[in-house]
Amino acid sequence: MSQRNPAWWKSTEAMVAGILLIAMVLIGLVNPAFWSLDNLFSLARSNVVIGIMALGVLLIMISGGIDVSFPAFAVAAMYLVVRAMVDYELEGIVWPFLAATLIGAALGLVNAGLVHKLNMIPLIVTLGTAAMARGLLNGVVGTSNVNINKFPDSLIEVGKADLVTLTNAKGGTFGLTATVLVYLGLALMVHLVLSRTMIGRSVYAYGASPEAAKRVGFRTGRTLIFAYVTAGALAGFAGLLHSSMIWMANPRDFVGWELDVIAAVVLGGASIFGGRGSVLGTMLGVFILVMIKNSLILMGIDTTWQRVVVGLMLIAAVALTALRDRKAIV
Repeated sequence: MSQRNPAWWKSTEAMVAGILLIAMVLIGLVNPAFWSLDNLFSLARSNVVIGIMALGVLLIMISGGIDVSFPAFAVAAMYLVVRAMVDYELEGIVWPFLAATLIGAALGLVNAGLVHKLNMIPLIVTLGTAAMARGLLNGVVGTSNVNINKFPDSLIEVGKADLVTLTNAKGGTFGLTATVLVYLGLALMVHLVLSRTMIGRSVYAYGASPEAAKRVGFRTGRTLIFAYVTAGALAGFAGLLHSSMIWMANPRDFVGWELDVIAAVVLGGASIFGGRGSVLGTMLGVFILVMIKNSLILMGIDTTWQRVVVGLMLIAAVALTALRDRKAIV
């Protein structure tokens, strides 16, 4: 019996897009300034770093794992590269981002090795590697910030680059950051890998059933290495990109980002049980999370309550995901 694909409007992505549209309309009615180009450009900018990290977490969640080490990997890669550039008076654009990506990838390889070779629980592994990465960074390299007065000029130029620059009513300027293109390019690459390559299909297969994936011939070790190394590489890249956008390197940065990123990925329809998730859904989930946090800031709500809201969103998204998966099984 042939099995028809569900209509597009019944897909998870369509439902998430519908929720996003409704939320945008409601927020715009409460605060019309939401629709200003200045605010929309700011939202797009806020999506970049968390979105790139979410792409990596998406891969791991599709494979049935969980990763809480990516913020520590991001800060380690970012701070080591910036510190080296400052101490040795180095400049450049390509090699610093390549170095940060490789540092993240190497740390991701540690996660993959522990999860695959020792058959350890991903949450425990990534908790341990995150603690080790942050501890070693602060204990060996240091805890002092690299502020804008010492920050490498070449990285500042990356963060300053705009696709469009406009002038507001008060005479100030604002723009759409060029890093949005980097985010969209990486998202397209991850989407193509997941949908058009065998390694991408193996990630879905492993997440749905590791034993079945092994029986049909997928090399599950390679699958895990691909997922964790890519997630680490994306975290390292995103860490340095974040630093270039704020013109500062703080070795204590990204604390608490685990919750935000995982919440965004789950909001986008990825299953915590593995085997399900998409790049488009994740990008929509990231946008919803960033938009709601941004709106809470505009309304002057304390950051403590923002954490409550994010926690509630995560619980609601996980509950909906579990109900969806249970319905699919029945």
